[in-house]
Amino acid sequence: MNVGALAVIGLAVTALAPAIPAFAGEQLTVTSFGGPAQDANRKVIFEPFSKASGIKVNEDVFNGEISKIRAMVESKSVSWDVVDLYPGLAGQLCAEGTLEPIDWKKLGLDRANFMEGETTDCGVPEVVTGKVIAYDKDKFPSGPKTVADFFDTKKFPGKRGLQRRPVENLEWALIADGVPLEDVYNILGTPAGVERAFKKLDTIKQDIVWFQTSSQAMQLLADGQVVMAAAYSHRIVDAVKSSGKHFQIMWDTQQLSMGVWVIPTGSPHRDAAYKFLAFAGLPRPQANFANIMPCGPTNKEALALVDSAILPDLPNAPGHMASALMINAEFWAEKSDELTQRFTVWVAK
Repeated sequence: MNVGALAVIGLAVTALAPAIPAFAGEQLTVTSFGGPAQDANRKVIFEPFSKASGIKVNEDVFNGEISKIRAMVESKSVSWDVVDLYPGLAGQLCAEGTLEPIDWKKLGLDRANFMEGETTDCGVPEVVTGKVIAYDKDKFPSGPKTVADFFDTKKFPGKRGLQRRPVENLEWALIADGVPLEDVYNILGTPAGVERAFKKLDTIKQDIVWFQTSSQAMQLLADGQVVMAAAYSHRIVDAVKSSGKHFQIMWDTQQLSMGVWVIPTGSPHRDAAYKFLAFAGLPRPQANFANIMPCGPTNKEALALVDSAILPDLPNAPGHMASALMINAEFWAEKSDELTQRFTVWVAK
């Protein structure tokens, strides 16, 4: 972390210290997905929060298995106080009472200051990521420019890398076929819309290289196995800055998704969890996270605090939002099983 980032963290802690009384011996456990994102959270949220509040943060790691949260709550043996979760999964657990509804007055934050989109009554939005189409600019110095170009194998010949799942792929197929952003989920919610999406995917099926995890997209591009690939924008930015790759992000119709902080029902440290969420939702800690890892802050006031050199790399930078699609978590919570089954059959044909 650079000196500037350390300085602003220090300022945030100093400013917040009088507002967060210390509770000697108090602690909580925060569970996330590990890796660079959790490392960044440790530096800009976990450690500064502990310093400002006196509350010790213990960490755990999981892979998003909501069954673990259900089992804890059902057995009344909750050991996780705050969990990093996808909104669709958070919505499911919220509806069944497995997560605490967030009392925003108790939190002391204005919900209107946070990005709209994937929301749940049981979550505090923490970060926004963008799934984009990336390409090798050594092969295509002047493009592609739109998602329709991704489907144009005559103008842009070569293999395409896509993650082996229906989410994002069906949306991009409809948009490339001329469906306006605001109509995507209405159309995809109909049998005719599903047929239309798969028909469009048929046009590039023989040129698709499927991958399972998002990290594989970078390797496929680097090895020249594909000329374009669906990838998270922060991974592309990192590959360019740290490895000198000649990759380019096509921001057109990037698909946005959020992460949210949630509190499992029955958390033994509920008050400490609220203090943690209040800190994590502030503009300065969120901006500090973006300065280390170029994922977007969800508190809209944080964008003005992000380093100006980093701001253009964020998925929710002002210039990238006009053609962005927010993934509809409620739609996929309802339709995931049905469309995954259809997608699996289609891939196998």
